[in-house]
Amino acid sequence: MMRDEAFNLVKQHVSNKNLIKHMLATEAVMGSLARHLGENETEWKLAGLLHDLDYDKTVDHFERHGLLTAELLSSHDISEAVIQAIKSHPGHFPRESAMDKALYAADPVTGLIVAAALMHPSKKLKNVDVTFVERRFQEKRFAAGADRDQIRSCETLGLGLSEFIALSLRAMQEIDGELGL
Repeated sequence: MMRDEAFNLVKQHVSNKNLIKHMLATEAVMGSLARHLGENETEWKLAGLLHDLDYDKTVDHFERHGLLTAELLSSHDISEAVIQAIKSHPGHFPRESAMDKALYAADPVTGLIVAAALMHPSKKLKNVDVTFVERRFQEKRFAAGADRDQIRSCETLGLGLSEFIALSLRAMQEIDGELGL
């Protein structure tokens, strides 16, 4: 599947503009992680872009989250590795591949970084640094929906927390215009 086709699916199935921005941020972070780890950047970015494709339909049925996306993608030319990463990111299936583990960690870190940018005096992603995000990470009540243990799972990829935050932040800063930050 080409990126344009994937993004058209996102626009067709996702109505919330902030959710679309989250999916774009996750795509960017996954691409950065793939480059860093020597993995297939195209596939990893697709997993990030499409991971919440079914969210509007599964928000009240979390047990179906990821599974419905797999069904929606079944008629498209997309690898089983991408489907597996999407199905495993909500925790319904074991995370086995590096892509599975990366998506699991990348999903909440984007929310943490966006919340940090919105708290920054400039409200601009380009002005946020790793130290600023790490300080917010330590504040349990800050961006409480960004599961810290899930973010810390970056260690299963051989990445320390600071390195993971740095890779993620740089990736999101590269698309700050698309994210509106």
